[in-house]
Amino acid sequence: MGRWWPRGLRPRLLAGFALVTVLGSLAATWAITESAGEALVASNQRRISETVSGQIGAVTHEVSHPPDQAALDRLRDSVGTDTLVVFEDLRSVDGTETDLITDGLREAVRAGDRVVTQRVVDADRPWLLVGAPVMITAPDGERTPSGIEVYTVRDLSAVQEEVDALVRAAAVAGAAVLLLATLLALFTARGVLRPVRELRDTARRLAAGDLDARTEPQGVDELAELTVTINEMAESVQGSMESMERMRADARRFAADVSHELRTPLSTLTAVTEVLAASTEDMAEDARESARMAISETQRLVRLVEDLMEVSRFDAGSARLREEEVDMVSAVRDTLRARDRLDQVEIHAPEELPVRVDRRRLDVIVANLVGNALRHGEPPVRVSVFADRTHVNLVVTDGGPGLSEHVVPHVFDRFFKADAARTRTPGSGLGLAIALENARLHDGDLTAGNGDDGGARFVLRLPRASGDIDPGRERGVRG
Repeated sequence: MGRWWPRGLRPRLLAGFALVTVLGSLAATWAITESAGEALVASNQRRISETVSGQIGAVTHEVSHPPDQAALDRLRDSVGTDTLVVFEDLRSVDGTETDLITDGLREAVRAGDRVVTQRVVDADRPWLLVGAPVMITAPDGERTPSGIEVYTVRDLSAVQEEVDALVRAAAVAGAAVLLLATLLALFTARGVLRPVRELRDTARRLAAGDLDARTEPQGVDELAELTVTINEMAESVQGSMESMERMRADARRFAADVSHELRTPLSTLTAVTEVLAASTEDMAEDARESARMAISETQRLVRLVEDLMEVSRFDAGSARLREEEVDMVSAVRDTLRARDRLDQVEIHAPEELPVRVDRRRLDVIVANLVGNALRHGEPPVRVSVFADRTHVNLVVTDGGPGLSEHVVPHVFDRFFKADAARTRTPGSGLGLAIALENARLHDGDLTAGNGDDGGARFVLRLPRASGDIDPGRERGVRG
């Protein structure tokens, strides 16, 4: 039933209307035709019984008692064809349909003093059997059976045709009612579903980001109340989103402003730490350790400010690509060599693989991915470079325990750290977020997961070089 029942609201309304109408029409048709048919048959049965009784009564006074064969024949002729008249051993019969007279009818006639009827069906035709005893009336009015029994058979086919015509008329009327109910259902469904469709369209616009979408309430029914509620919800969501966007914009602007303001004093502080680093050998052990800690924290602060400024450029949409033809394999090796990590990483790559990228941003991506694998994973760390028909792929894997399920969705979140206890790690918590933004700036993508061996697996996909990219073209990040 569930498989065949329509799923849409409009088809269900129409199907419900049609089902109720059909059931009601069938019930009404059956009741009407049964009642009318029975009344029609009963009326004809009563008319036939009265006619037969009158025909018998018209000649009864002419019949002597006991009757002879001629008297029985005269009585039979007065009743009509298909009639049987019986008196003891005498019989007068006319017609072949008298074979339909049943023993039950004869017993009822002999046991009573009135006309008896019985309906039978033979060869799909309805028949009415009528039996009546001929009564003798004494001078004092007492009536006694004469022993003469009259039986006649009447064809009810004409009556049955009238009943069939009545059924057909009821069926036609039911079909008309069904059509009318369908039209009414269509009209009602249209009126009911129009506000529902409008609410659906409004919900879709809201889901697509159009927070100004509203539906004008119509009427004072439950749908109008639902429309008002959805409009109020949309206003609340719009207010919350606008407030959140203002807060995010303020936070981004604050980070950018702070980072910019910190650049100058940090540059000075960096110069001082370089001088301090050159003179640590002449310091006492305690002072030397404090100086090294100050130098390390200063360098970490500088990297954090640089990452914050880079993130602020992404947020502001001012990041630009400076694409050039680059050998992907050589660029990866240069990145690892510059950070003294060639001997810590296994490289699986072809001899060369040209691609158009921003070399500086590719260096940032590779450095962040490999640095993350070395800091948080376990050996061996592998970098695989290969190409398919449309993309160049760089895969970084490690032999560590991999990423837990709750970590994977947040790997690229800003300032996210899988282990809350590692609050003093050298990273800023922005490296993977910056790597993802750089990948998207190239119209590529960066995904995280676990390899078949259980370690973490990061996959960078960048579009291959195409002839429609002009050399040296600058491209801004898309908002």
